[in-house]
Amino acid sequence: MAADTLASQIKPAMPGPRGPGAVRRFMLARMARLSYPGGQAEQLLLAPQELRTADPSFATEFYSGHFGLAGRLAELSTESPFDIVPPSDAWARELHGFAWLRHLRAADSELSQEQAKVLVRDWIQTHRSIRGIAWQPDVVARRVISWLSNSVIVLDTSDQRSYEMFLRSLTAQLRYLSASYRDVPDGVPRLLTLMALVYAGLCIAEQQAVVDRFVKPFGKELDRQVLSDGGHISRNPAALIEILLDLLPFRQCFVARDKLPPKPISDAVDRIMPMLRFFRMGDGNFTRFNGCRATPTDALATVLAYDDGEGTPLRAAPSSGYARIEHGPTLLIADLAGAPAGSSSMSAHAGCLSFEMSSGVFPLIVNCGAPAQGFEDWLPFARSTAAHSTLTLQDSSSGEFVGTANDADMGADALLTGPANVQSSLRDTETAQGDGKQEDYGERVKGSHAGYLSRFGVLHGRQILVSPSGLLIEGEDKLSAPRGLRGSVLLNGGDFAVRFHLHPSVSARAEPDGKGVSLMLPNREVWTLSSNTPTTEIQDSVFLADARGPQQSLQVVLSGPMVDESELRIVWRLERTAESGGPGLVDPDDPHQAA
Repeated sequence: MAADTLASQIKPAMPGPRGPGAVRRFMLARMARLSYPGGQAEQLLLAPQELRTADPSFATEFYSGHFGLAGRLAELSTESPFDIVPPSDAWARELHGFAWLRHLRAADSELSQEQAKVLVRDWIQTHRSIRGIAWQPDVVARRVISWLSNSVIVLDTSDQRSYEMFLRSLTAQLRYLSASYRDVPDGVPRLLTLMALVYAGLCIAEQQAVVDRFVKPFGKELDRQVLSDGGHISRNPAALIEILLDLLPFRQCFVARDKLPPKPISDAVDRIMPMLRFFRMGDGNFTRFNGCRATPTDALATVLAYDDGEGTPLRAAPSSGYARIEHGPTLLIADLAGAPAGSSSMSAHAGCLSFEMSSGVFPLIVNCGAPAQGFEDWLPFARSTAAHSTLTLQDSSSGEFVGTANDADMGADALLTGPANVQSSLRDTETAQGDGKQEDYGERVKGSHAGYLSRFGVLHGRQILVSPSGLLIEGEDKLSAPRGLRGSVLLNGGDFAVRFHLHPSVSARAEPDGKGVSLMLPNREVWTLSSNTPTTEIQDSVFLADARGPQQSLQVVLSGPMVDESELRIVWRLERTAESGGPGLVDPDDPHQAA
C-alpha cells in the first residue's frame, strides 16, 4: 500500500489545527521508515543560501543570558533554552525551528560556532520522542531547512560521532515529515514541509529517490497555492515574501546539482514578482490586508533584487481578490473578496470592501493591520471588520469567525468564513461627448457582499471613483434590501459606521460645519473628507502593523441609524485641498495654536 494511502487512513485521535494527536504521532513514527524513500543520510553535499537577514548581536545577547524570539525574551542562566518553560507558543515554535542559527553564523566567531554545535546537540539528545511543538510538521520542516542552510557551523567533520548523530537525527526528521506532511494546515506551512523534503534530497548525497518522490507533489502544491495573478491562497501579501525567501535558494539548489529547476518553481517566481509590486503602497510598504504585519523591508528588498522584470504592477488581481488604482500622486488598493477556504483563513481578516490609500510617499487611509509578534492579544480586534476602512453594522464583522458570536471570545487563529456572495469589478469610467470623443473620468472599483443579510436583512455595496488627476476620490456605501424585497423591507436594523483609519503620521481636525474633517500629511499636504451622514467624528484608533508594537492613531467615523426605507446611500468625498508645504491645520479650540 502506498505511503500516502496509509497516512490518509490513520485518523487523528485528538484532532486539532496544529498537528496530529498522540495515537497518530505513534503510528506515524512507526510508518516513517516505510514512507520515506531515501536511505540513512551519510554525507551533505550542499548548504543552501540563507536569504533572511542575520543579526550578529543575537550571539552577544545569548552569551548574556537573553534569548529573544517571536517578540518575547527568555532569561537563561545555566540552562539550555530547550529546558525552560517557553514564554509563548510562538517563542517555542521559533526556538525549535532553528532559524536563529543564521545569527550565530553571522557572528563569525569560534565561540558562536561552538555554541551552535552545542545547541543542536542538546536538541538532538532531548527531543528524540515525537511530541509537542518541536514535532509539529511545519516546525520540523523549518528546522530541517535551517540545519541544512547553516550546516557549515553545526557540523563538526573532525568529530565523527557528532557528525553521525546529526545525520541520524536529520534522517529521522525527514522520515517523519514524509509520513506527516498531509497533517499540516493548508497554506505556507504545508508548502514548507514538501519543500524541506526535496531540499534534503538535493543537499544530501545519494537521495535522488527523495527528489523523485516529492518534487511532483511539491510542484502541484506550489501551482495550487500561488494563484494565476501571483497572489497566495491565504490572501496575505506577506506570504509571498516568506515563500520567496525559501523558494529562491531552493531553485538554486537544482542548478548546483546540475538539474534544471522544475517549471512550477520558475513559473511561480515569475507570477509572484509583479504581485510584490502590486501590494506596495507609496511608501514602499505592503498594504495591511489579511494578516499582513509590518512589512519586513529588508526581506522585501532582498527578494526584489531577484526581479528581472520590474514591469508595471497589475491593475486588477481577480484571483487574489484585490484591485489597484493609481492616478497622479494617489494610489488606492481595495480588498474585493471574502475569506480564503479552510485552514488558510486562520490568519485572514474580515476586511471585505476595505481599502488603503496613499498620496505620494505618504500613507493616508490604512487598515489597522496585524500586530507584531509578542502582541497577539490584539489579534481578535485586528481581524474584525471594525479594524478596517470599510462599513460595519452594529460593530459586527461581515464574516463569521467559527465558534464565536459577534466576534466575542474569538480565538486568535479561529477560522473565518464569508462574507457570502461577494461581487466586484474594476473599470475605466468614460463618457461619450458630442463630437464622438471619449473623456476620461478616472477609474471606478465596485463591490458588494451579503455578509449582513442573515443578521440585518441588508446587502452592503461600495463603489469608489478615483479621478484622472488622483486628487479627488468619490465613494458610496449602499445598504439595501435584496432585490425583489425592496419597498416591502425597511432598513431599521441598527446603526452603521463607515470607518477611515488614518496612518499614525496623519493629523486630523473637524471642519467648522461638522460635516467634514481635514487630514494633514507630514509634508503639510491637506485632504478633506466630507459626507452626507448625520454624524462625522474623529475617534481614537490604533495602528497595529508596526514592528515596535501598537501605535496610537486616529480614525474618521461616519455614522448614523438605519432608516425606514429600503435603501440607504452613504456618500463621501475625499479631496486634496492644499498642496504640500502649505500652512498646517489650526484648531481654533486649541489656545496654543490660536495664539
